Amino acid sequence: MRTRELRFGLYADEQGLAWVRRLVEDAAGPRSARIIGETVARTHPGGGPSTADVYDFLAEQWAVEHPDQSSGARQPVELRVRLACSLRTWRAVRKTVIRTLCPEGTAPHACRVPWMAS
Repeated sequence: MRTRELRFGLYADEQGLAWVRRLVEDAAGPRSARIIGETVARTHPGGGPSTADVYDFLAEQWAVEHPDQSSGARQPVELRVRLACSLRTWRAVRKTVIRTLCPEGTAPHACRVPWMAS
Protein backbone atom coordinates (compact mmCIF):
# COMPACT_ATOMS: atom_id res chain seq x y z
CA MET A 1 0.00 0.00 0.00
CA ARG A 2 1.17 3.47 -0.82
CA THR A 3 0.40 6.81 0.72
CA ARG A 4 -2.00 8.76 -1.46
CA GLU A 5 -3.59 12.14 -0.93
CA LEU A 6 -7.08 13.50 -1.37
CA ARG A 7 -7.33 17.28 -1.82
CA PHE A 8 -10.50 19.28 -1.66
CA GLY A 9 -10.84 23.02 -1.94
CA LEU A 10 -13.71 24.02 0.33
CA TYR A 11 -15.58 27.14 1.29
CA ALA A 12 -16.45 26.04 4.80
CA ASP A 13 -16.74 26.99 8.43
CA GLU A 14 -15.69 24.58 11.21
CA GLN A 15 -19.00 22.69 11.02
CA GLY A 16 -18.72 22.28 7.25
CA LEU A 17 -15.11 21.17 7.55
CA ALA A 18 -16.07 18.59 10.21
CA TRP A 19 -18.84 17.32 7.93
CA VAL A 20 -16.41 16.82 5.01
CA ARG A 21 -13.94 15.06 7.32
CA ARG A 22 -16.72 12.64 8.32
CA LEU A 23 -17.54 12.01 4.66
CA VAL A 24 -13.91 11.04 4.04
CA GLU A 25 -13.84 8.81 7.13
CA ASP A 26 -17.13 7.15 6.14
CA ALA A 27 -15.86 6.52 2.60
CA ALA A 28 -12.43 5.26 3.68
CA GLY A 29 -13.43 2.94 6.54
CA PRO A 30 -15.38 0.25 4.66
CA ARG A 31 -12.67 0.09 2.00
CA SER A 32 -9.87 -0.52 4.51
CA ALA A 33 -8.15 2.72 3.55
CA ARG A 34 -6.28 3.98 6.57
CA ILE A 35 -6.23 7.74 7.19
CA ILE A 36 -2.67 8.53 8.23
CA GLY A 37 -2.80 12.31 8.32
CA GLU A 38 -4.76 15.42 7.58
CA THR A 39 -3.95 19.06 6.95
CA VAL A 40 -6.20 22.07 6.59
CA ALA A 41 -4.20 24.51 4.48
CA ARG A 42 -4.76 28.21 4.06
CA THR A 43 -1.64 28.70 1.92
CA HIS A 44 0.14 26.47 -0.55
CA PRO A 45 3.54 24.95 0.16
CA GLY A 46 6.54 26.95 -0.95
CA GLY A 47 4.86 30.32 -0.51
CA GLY A 48 2.43 29.90 -3.38
CA PRO A 49 -0.90 31.67 -3.57
CA SER A 50 -3.27 31.58 -0.63
CA THR A 51 -6.29 29.30 -0.69
CA ALA A 52 -8.40 32.48 -0.70
CA ASP A 53 -6.85 33.33 -4.08
CA VAL A 54 -7.04 29.81 -5.51
CA TYR A 55 -10.58 29.03 -4.36
CA ASP A 56 -12.15 32.51 -4.45
CA PHE A 57 -14.81 31.27 -6.89
CA LEU A 58 -16.21 29.00 -4.14
CA ALA A 59 -17.20 32.09 -2.12
CA GLU A 60 -18.95 33.39 -5.22
CA GLN A 61 -20.71 30.02 -5.63
CA TRP A 62 -21.95 30.27 -2.04
CA ALA A 63 -23.30 33.77 -2.64
CA VAL A 64 -25.17 32.66 -5.77
CA GLU A 65 -26.58 29.46 -4.26
CA HIS A 66 -27.46 30.99 -0.87
CA PRO A 67 -28.44 34.59 -1.68
CA ASP A 68 -30.31 35.26 1.57
CA GLN A 69 -27.74 33.70 3.92
CA SER A 70 -24.65 35.18 5.48
CA SER A 71 -21.41 33.35 4.74
CA GLY A 72 -20.64 33.60 8.46
CA ALA A 73 -17.24 32.16 9.36
CA ARG A 74 -16.80 30.32 6.05
CA GLN A 75 -13.47 30.72 4.33
CA PRO A 76 -11.63 29.06 1.45
CA VAL A 77 -9.41 26.22 2.70
CA GLU A 78 -7.85 23.11 1.25
CA LEU A 79 -8.42 19.84 3.09
CA ARG A 80 -5.61 17.35 2.43
CA VAL A 81 -6.12 13.82 3.68
CA ARG A 82 -3.36 11.23 3.38
CA LEU A 83 -4.50 7.64 2.98
CA ALA A 84 -2.66 4.33 3.01
CA CYS A 85 -4.38 2.38 0.25
CA SER A 86 -4.18 1.05 -3.27
CA LEU A 87 -4.82 3.27 -6.27
CA ARG A 88 -8.13 1.50 -6.88
CA THR A 89 -9.24 2.15 -3.30
CA TRP A 90 -8.12 5.79 -3.48
CA ARG A 91 -10.23 6.26 -6.61
CA ALA A 92 -13.25 4.64 -4.97
CA VAL A 93 -12.92 6.79 -1.82
CA ARG A 94 -12.50 9.96 -3.90
CA LYS A 95 -15.50 9.13 -6.08
CA THR A 96 -17.69 8.41 -3.05
CA VAL A 97 -16.70 11.64 -1.29
CA ILE A 98 -17.34 13.71 -4.42
CA ARG A 99 -20.71 12.07 -4.99
CA THR A 100 -21.69 12.71 -1.36
CA LEU A 101 -20.45 16.32 -1.21
CA CYS A 102 -23.15 17.47 -3.58
CA PRO A 103 -25.45 14.70 -4.77
CA GLU A 104 -26.58 15.10 -8.34
CA GLY A 105 -30.19 14.87 -9.28
CA THR A 106 -32.70 16.29 -11.67
CA ALA A 107 -33.93 19.00 -9.30
CA PRO A 108 -31.98 22.24 -8.81
CA HIS A 109 -29.93 22.11 -5.64
CA ALA A 110 -27.22 23.93 -3.74
CA CYS A 111 -24.14 22.32 -2.26
CA ARG A 112 -23.97 22.37 1.53
CA VAL A 113 -20.25 23.17 1.26
CA PRO A 114 -19.00 24.56 -2.06
CA TRP A 115 -16.04 22.45 -3.11
CA MET A 116 -13.52 21.54 -5.78
CA ALA A 117 -11.52 18.33 -5.99
CA SER A 118 -7.91 18.79 -6.97
